[in-house]
Amino acid sequence: LLAQVDSSVGGKTAINHPLGKNMIGAFYQPQLVVCDLATLDTLPVRELSAGLAEIIKYGPIADMDFMGWLEDHMDDLLARDRTALAHAVRRSCEIKAWVVGQDEREAGLRAILNFGHTFGHAIEAGMGYGAWLHGEGVGAGMVMAAELSCRLGLVDDAFVARLKVLVQRAGLPLRGAVLDAADNAGRYLELMRVDKKAEAGEIRFVLIDGPGRACVRAAPDALVREVIDACCAG
Repeated sequence: LLAQVDSSVGGKTAINHPLGKNMIGAFYQPQLVVCDLATLDTLPVRELSAGLAEIIKYGPIADMDFMGWLEDHMDDLLARDRTALAHAVRRSCEIKAWVVGQDEREAGLRAILNFGHTFGHAIEAGMGYGAWLHGEGVGAGMVMAAELSCRLGLVDDAFVARLKVLVQRAGLPLRGAVLDAADNAGRYLELMRVDKKAEAGEIRFVLIDGPGRACVRAAPDALVREVIDACCAG
Protein backbone atom coordinates (compact mmCIF):
# COMPACT_ATOMS: atom_id res chain seq x y z
CA LEU A 1 0.00 0.00 0.00
CA LEU A 2 2.83 2.37 0.86
CA ALA A 3 4.42 1.76 -2.54
CA GLN A 4 1.13 2.23 -4.36
CA VAL A 5 0.43 5.65 -2.85
CA ASP A 6 3.93 7.05 -2.50
CA SER A 7 7.17 5.45 -3.66
CA SER A 8 5.83 4.17 -6.99
CA VAL A 9 5.06 7.72 -8.14
CA GLY A 10 7.78 10.28 -8.74
CA GLY A 11 10.84 8.37 -9.94
CA LYS A 12 13.03 8.54 -6.85
CA THR A 13 15.22 5.44 -6.50
CA ALA A 14 17.40 5.36 -3.42
CA ILE A 15 19.05 3.21 -0.77
CA ASN A 16 19.67 3.88 2.89
CA HIS A 17 23.03 4.78 4.43
CA PRO A 18 23.95 4.37 8.10
CA LEU A 19 23.92 8.18 8.41
CA GLY A 20 20.47 8.65 6.93
CA LYS A 21 17.47 7.43 4.99
CA ASN A 22 17.45 7.48 1.15
CA MET A 23 20.80 9.28 1.03
CA ILE A 24 22.16 7.61 -2.13
CA GLY A 25 20.11 7.40 -5.30
CA ALA A 26 18.84 8.88 -8.53
CA PHE A 27 15.71 10.06 -10.34
CA TYR A 28 14.40 7.64 -12.96
CA GLN A 29 10.79 7.89 -14.08
CA PRO A 30 8.85 4.67 -14.75
CA GLN A 31 6.97 4.17 -17.99
CA LEU A 32 3.99 2.72 -16.14
CA VAL A 33 2.82 2.19 -12.58
CA VAL A 34 0.30 -0.57 -11.87
CA CYS A 35 -1.48 -0.59 -8.51
CA ASP A 36 -3.18 -3.96 -8.12
CA LEU A 37 -5.52 -3.65 -5.15
CA ALA A 38 -5.92 -7.44 -4.96
CA THR A 39 -2.36 -7.68 -3.61
CA LEU A 40 -3.54 -5.83 -0.50
CA ASP A 41 -5.79 -8.74 0.51
CA THR A 42 -2.79 -10.63 1.93
CA LEU A 43 -0.90 -7.61 3.29
CA PRO A 44 -0.06 -7.95 7.02
CA VAL A 45 -2.06 -5.56 9.21
CA ARG A 46 1.07 -3.76 10.36
CA GLU A 47 2.11 -3.10 6.75
CA LEU A 48 -1.40 -1.89 5.92
CA SER A 49 -1.21 0.67 8.72
CA ALA A 50 2.24 1.74 7.56
CA GLY A 51 0.81 2.46 4.11
CA LEU A 52 -2.06 4.43 5.60
CA ALA A 53 0.50 6.84 7.09
CA GLU A 54 1.57 7.90 3.61
CA ILE A 55 -2.08 8.34 2.63
CA ILE A 56 -2.87 10.45 5.69
CA LYS A 57 -0.02 12.88 4.96
CA TYR A 58 -1.68 14.15 1.77
CA GLY A 59 -4.57 15.74 3.65
CA PRO A 60 -2.67 18.15 5.91
CA ILE A 61 -0.26 19.22 3.15
CA ALA A 62 -2.67 19.60 0.23
CA ASP A 63 -6.31 18.56 0.61
CA MET A 64 -8.31 18.87 3.82
CA ASP A 65 -11.40 17.50 2.06
CA PHE A 66 -9.42 14.30 1.55
CA MET A 67 -8.49 14.30 5.23
CA GLY A 68 -12.18 14.57 6.06
CA TRP A 69 -12.89 11.66 3.72
CA LEU A 70 -10.23 9.59 5.49
CA GLU A 71 -11.85 10.35 8.84
CA ASP A 72 -15.17 9.11 7.46
CA HIS A 73 -13.74 5.99 5.80
CA MET A 74 -10.82 4.85 7.99
CA ASP A 75 -12.76 1.81 9.18
CA ASP A 76 -13.47 0.86 5.55
CA LEU A 77 -9.79 1.17 4.66
CA LEU A 78 -8.75 -1.01 7.60
CA ALA A 79 -11.35 -3.56 6.49
CA ARG A 80 -9.75 -3.45 3.01
CA ASP A 81 -12.94 -2.33 1.33
CA ARG A 82 -11.98 -2.31 -2.35
CA THR A 83 -13.96 0.84 -3.24
CA ALA A 84 -12.47 2.83 -0.36
CA LEU A 85 -8.96 1.63 -1.14
CA ALA A 86 -9.37 2.55 -4.81
CA HIS A 87 -10.34 6.11 -3.94
CA ALA A 88 -7.54 6.50 -1.38
CA VAL A 89 -4.89 5.18 -3.77
CA ARG A 90 -6.14 7.24 -6.70
CA ARG A 91 -6.37 10.51 -4.75
CA SER A 92 -2.96 9.97 -3.16
CA CYS A 93 -1.39 9.38 -6.58
CA GLU A 94 -3.16 12.44 -8.00
CA ILE A 95 -1.77 14.69 -5.28
CA LYS A 96 1.75 13.29 -5.49
CA ALA A 97 1.77 13.49 -9.31
CA TRP A 98 0.58 17.11 -9.11
CA VAL A 99 3.45 18.00 -6.76
CA VAL A 100 6.11 16.01 -8.63
CA GLY A 101 4.97 17.44 -11.95
CA GLN A 102 6.00 20.87 -10.70
CA ASP A 103 9.25 19.81 -9.04
CA GLU A 104 10.63 16.48 -10.27
CA ARG A 105 14.01 16.70 -8.56
CA GLU A 106 12.91 18.13 -5.22
CA ALA A 107 14.35 21.59 -5.68
CA GLY A 108 11.45 23.18 -3.81
CA LEU A 109 7.77 22.21 -3.68
CA ARG A 110 8.33 18.44 -3.72
CA ALA A 111 9.85 18.63 -0.25
CA ILE A 112 6.35 19.04 1.23
CA LEU A 113 5.80 15.34 0.49
CA ASN A 114 8.22 14.67 3.34
CA PHE A 115 5.76 15.81 6.01
CA GLY A 116 6.57 13.73 9.08
CA HIS A 117 9.65 12.25 7.46
CA THR A 118 12.38 14.32 9.12
CA PHE A 119 11.39 13.00 12.54
CA GLY A 120 10.42 9.63 11.06
CA HIS A 121 13.75 9.08 9.31
CA ALA A 122 15.54 9.85 12.58
CA ILE A 123 13.46 7.14 14.28
CA GLU A 124 14.28 4.61 11.56
CA ALA A 125 18.01 5.36 11.59
CA GLY A 126 18.24 5.69 15.35
CA MET A 127 16.34 2.49 16.13
CA GLY A 128 18.04 0.55 13.32
CA TYR A 129 16.32 0.05 9.99
CA GLY A 130 13.51 -2.47 10.33
CA ALA A 131 12.77 -1.97 14.03
CA TRP A 132 10.07 0.52 13.03
CA LEU A 133 8.43 0.34 9.62
CA HIS A 134 8.81 3.45 7.48
CA GLY A 135 5.12 4.29 7.81
CA GLU A 136 5.24 3.89 11.57
CA GLY A 137 8.04 6.44 11.74
CA VAL A 138 6.10 8.76 9.44
CA GLY A 139 2.96 8.41 11.56
CA ALA A 140 4.73 9.46 14.76
CA GLY A 141 6.74 12.01 12.78
CA MET A 142 3.59 13.71 11.46
CA VAL A 143 2.34 14.13 15.01
CA MET A 144 5.69 15.61 16.04
CA ALA A 145 5.76 17.94 13.02
CA ALA A 146 2.18 19.04 13.70
CA GLU A 147 3.06 19.74 17.32
CA LEU A 148 6.05 21.81 16.18
CA SER A 149 3.79 23.67 13.75
CA CYS A 150 1.41 24.42 16.62
CA ARG A 151 4.16 25.71 18.90
CA LEU A 152 5.30 28.02 16.10
CA GLY A 153 1.75 29.39 15.83
CA LEU A 154 1.03 27.95 12.38
CA VAL A 155 -1.90 25.71 13.40
CA ASP A 156 -4.07 25.41 16.49
CA ASP A 157 -4.39 22.67 19.10
CA ALA A 158 -7.61 21.42 17.49
CA PHE A 159 -5.79 20.58 14.26
CA VAL A 160 -3.07 18.66 16.11
CA ALA A 161 -5.69 16.74 18.09
CA ARG A 162 -7.58 15.89 14.88
CA LEU A 163 -4.44 14.52 13.24
CA LYS A 164 -3.53 12.51 16.33
CA VAL A 165 -6.92 10.81 16.33
CA LEU A 166 -6.62 9.91 12.64
CA VAL A 167 -3.09 8.53 13.06
CA GLN A 168 -4.18 6.46 16.05
CA ARG A 169 -7.25 5.12 14.24
CA ALA A 170 -4.98 3.92 11.44
CA GLY A 171 -3.16 1.73 13.94
CA LEU A 172 -0.02 3.84 13.99
CA PRO A 173 2.11 4.94 16.96
CA LEU A 174 1.38 8.42 18.25
CA ARG A 175 4.65 8.83 20.09
CA GLY A 176 8.16 8.95 18.74
CA ALA A 177 10.67 6.33 19.78
CA VAL A 178 13.28 6.95 22.46
CA LEU A 179 16.64 6.78 20.67
CA ASP A 180 18.97 7.65 23.55
CA ALA A 181 18.00 7.47 27.21
CA ALA A 182 20.73 9.94 28.19
CA ASP A 183 19.96 12.63 25.60
CA ASN A 184 17.07 11.57 23.41
CA ALA A 185 16.45 15.00 21.87
CA GLY A 186 20.15 15.42 21.21
CA ARG A 187 20.26 12.14 19.28
CA TYR A 188 17.24 13.18 17.21
CA LEU A 189 18.90 16.50 16.37
CA GLU A 190 22.15 14.77 15.43
CA LEU A 191 20.37 12.45 13.00
CA MET A 192 18.13 15.15 11.56
CA ARG A 193 21.11 17.36 10.72
CA VAL A 194 22.10 14.85 8.05
CA ASP A 195 18.57 14.67 6.62
CA LYS A 196 18.53 15.44 2.90
CA LYS A 197 16.42 18.59 3.53
CA ALA A 198 19.03 20.01 5.91
CA GLU A 199 21.08 22.91 4.61
CA ALA A 200 24.56 23.57 5.99
CA GLY A 201 23.64 21.60 9.09
CA GLU A 202 20.40 23.54 9.63
CA ILE A 203 17.41 21.22 9.95
CA ARG A 204 14.55 22.10 7.61
CA PHE A 205 11.17 20.78 8.69
CA VAL A 206 8.03 20.28 6.63
CA LEU A 207 5.43 22.04 8.74
CA ILE A 208 1.72 22.69 8.35
CA ASP A 209 1.22 26.36 7.54
CA GLY A 210 -2.52 26.20 8.09
CA PRO A 211 -4.68 23.13 7.34
CA GLY A 212 -4.09 21.92 3.80
CA ARG A 213 -0.91 23.95 3.30
CA ALA A 214 2.69 23.01 3.98
CA CYS A 215 5.95 24.92 4.17
CA VAL A 216 9.60 24.05 4.68
CA ARG A 217 11.41 26.02 7.34
CA ALA A 218 13.82 25.84 10.24
CA ALA A 219 12.92 25.95 13.92
CA PRO A 220 14.96 26.78 17.04
CA ASP A 221 16.71 23.76 18.52
CA ALA A 222 15.28 24.54 21.95
CA LEU A 223 11.73 24.36 20.61
CA VAL A 224 12.46 21.15 18.69
CA ARG A 225 13.83 19.65 21.89
CA GLU A 226 10.60 20.53 23.70
CA VAL A 227 8.53 18.83 21.00
CA ILE A 228 10.69 15.70 21.02
CA ASP A 229 10.54 15.46 24.81
CA ALA A 230 6.76 15.94 24.80
CA CYS A 231 6.15 13.46 21.97
CA CYS A 232 8.45 10.73 23.30
CA ALA A 233 7.38 10.88 26.94
CA GLY A 234 5.20 8.24 28.57
